[in-house]
Amino acid sequence: MNHIFLYGPPGSGKSSVGELLAKNLKLEFINLDTELEEFTGMPISEIIREKGEIGFREIERAVFIRTIKGSLKVISLGGGALLQPENRSMAEASGSVIFLETELSTLIKRLNEDNIVRPLLNGNLIQKLESLLEERAAHYDSFKSRVDTTNKTPAQVSKSIQQTLGRFHVSGMGSGYDILFESNGFENLVDILRGKGLKPPVALVCDEIVAPLYAETLLNQFHNASDRFNESVLITIPAGEKQKNLDSVTIFWRKFLEAGLDRGSTVLALGGGVIGDLAGFAAATFMRGISWVNLPTTLLAMVDASIGGKTGFDLPEGKNLIGSFHPPKLVLVYPSTLETLPENELRSGLAEVVKHGVIADPELFTLCSDGLEKVMGNLNDIVRRAMRVKVDIIEKDPYEKGLRAALNLGHTVGHAVELVSKFKLRHGEAISIGMVTEARLAEHLTVADKGLAERVEKTLLGLGLPTDIPKNLAKDDLIRAMKVDKKKAANVVRFALPVKIGEVKLGVEVENLEMVFEV
Repeated sequence: MNHIFLYGPPGSGKSSVGELLAKNLKLEFINLDTELEEFTGMPISEIIREKGEIGFREIERAVFIRTIKGSLKVISLGGGALLQPENRSMAEASGSVIFLETELSTLIKRLNEDNIVRPLLNGNLIQKLESLLEERAAHYDSFKSRVDTTNKTPAQVSKSIQQTLGRFHVSGMGSGYDILFESNGFENLVDILRGKGLKPPVALVCDEIVAPLYAETLLNQFHNASDRFNESVLITIPAGEKQKNLDSVTIFWRKFLEAGLDRGSTVLALGGGVIGDLAGFAAATFMRGISWVNLPTTLLAMVDASIGGKTGFDLPEGKNLIGSFHPPKLVLVYPSTLETLPENELRSGLAEVVKHGVIADPELFTLCSDGLEKVMGNLNDIVRRAMRVKVDIIEKDPYEKGLRAALNLGHTVGHAVELVSKFKLRHGEAISIGMVTEARLAEHLTVADKGLAERVEKTLLGLGLPTDIPKNLAKDDLIRAMKVDKKKAANVVRFALPVKIGEVKLGVEVENLEMVFEV
């Protein structure tokens, strides 16, 4: 099980936050106090008056046990529900406990504004609350997963909890899909797929670098499972952006047929952005569309390519010119796969993390500015934070009609650099160059204040990423590549340019592309 338990003192916002969090994640919401009152047919104040606090806790435990059975839920707990060691053990074994910490002044303000009768706080509210907090201080301090709710709205707290857990539900494109940050290994993969209604046989798609690392582990799970999971197959292609073409898609289609996949089957993309884009497109077009799951194994794919439902392949003239929106049914992020990722690939992925900071999260950008060593020490938190940025954007604009174009920051120049280099530059390296070049362009056009490009460049250099267009790449070739970029309109290339850290201006038209190389 993987319930989400919200815990904290009275007034910390467990109920209001829990209700919104459950709505965001498409889960059932349970307020344990409400369940308790319905179970006994009495308000809590009356239960305590009649049974005493010890009797109340016994009833609370019985209701708690009943509540954690069944489907996944967001559960708001009373402020003392986990004082009993048995309750705490059950909660931690069946889900994640998030402690909502709140300053005393905010607690008092909220408690004075609501109309809920709290028997343990009857009388002098401030005095009773201070005494309660002092009595439970050690207990409350013992919870490691904490989110501050002081002076924050339920919406802000809910987003922070999702970031802390790495748990999101992306709406707006089809029926929506979950993104789950799985700290454990792959051992529960089959159960997760079944829980999401995904059916076998599974076509496990990966490249020849990833396959020796993880494919056997996943296939053993499938082959040891019942029903048609044991008919699942492995499909591999050589690694690299050069494989991102129609020939690879055709291979997948034919292998799907050979494996007996039908419209109820599932494609599992295990790897980086190339595999995700190819496998997703193959799934989108095989038998007019079958389900697929994205299991990204690179940093770049985790924070960017796996999220958003874009699938497709390249043409010799440009990147991602052929494709479709076909969202996965599920994205599973296993950070343990980063342990086998070469350092240069990690650096490449960090370019997209920096991009997300520039677009919408100044704090994330600051974290990236601390240098590679500190970033690597906080990598899981940084991955979840970067994921949140992209999820927030694509939920507001799933089909790139407006805001989602902000994610193209650095990509107009970056894709051209990547293509003209014949993919000798990694995607993230090219995007790093593109970000700095476009930031300089933004300053030149007075879209951004002077100094922004220098800030962005310093951060990227601190992560070991390139920031200048290589001199051996012909300007005419780069301009030609930018002119066929899919972001153009009416033969005019439109850029997403940074205004400041945390803000991007969309649709900036640049008719004279020579300007890009003059700033």
